[in-house]
Amino acid sequence: MTHAVLLAGGKGTRLRPYTTSLPKPLVPLGEQSIIEIVLRQLASRGFERATVAIGHLGHLIEAVVGDGSQWGIAVDYVTEDEPLGTMGPVVANRDRLPEHFLVLNGDVLTDLDYAAVLERHTQRAPALTIATYRRQVPIDFGVLETDDDRVVAFREKPTLDYTVSMGVYGVTRSTLDDFIAGKPLGFDGLVLHLLETGARIDAYPFDGYWLDIGRPEDYDQANADYPRLRHVLLGS
Repeated sequence: MTHAVLLAGGKGTRLRPYTTSLPKPLVPLGEQSIIEIVLRQLASRGFERATVAIGHLGHLIEAVVGDGSQWGIAVDYVTEDEPLGTMGPVVANRDRLPEHFLVLNGDVLTDLDYAAVLERHTQRAPALTIATYRRQVPIDFGVLETDDDRVVAFREKPTLDYTVSMGVYGVTRSTLDDFIAGKPLGFDGLVLHLLETGARIDAYPFDGYWLDIGRPEDYDQANADYPRLRHVLLGS
């Protein structure tokens, strides 16, 4: 069974004031919320089940999403009584999950093919597959390289080029066996542990549309982009 875990338990503090009375996955985008868009995308890619990890104002997410039947995907819930980080809720419920599954943040807006990520992860079976995106960060200053009190190099307003995580992961269940259920675990802790133990981590490069709606300016950008991207995101 194709199974996804949506992480929707955070307080969304960086997105205030929009998240003062709503959990971040429920902030509206067009005629629906972000989590509704993600669930529609998962269903259209053939996912049969989604587990939504909820916490802060989670009852509102349950009220809106229900059992997922309106999109043709079976939805169940796990509740964080205390914040467990990005991967902590997944570890706590690993016995309910299949051998290979998808994990994604509940505030990601992208036209990434979620099924393709999980299919490649399943075929190659690494410990973890991370969907990645190239992000350029302009620096509006002259950047100096120094050695003690001597300037040895200079770059005027450089642009830094990074490969970043998109917040979408293919996970093999046994990858989580080293962690204790109920204990906090961030994505950084998982990746660093896998690197230290020599486990295989694959990248899934993507160059389409991707926006992590974490700050008010990101949400403003999403609202500006949505009218022209609706058919790309939802296929209608």
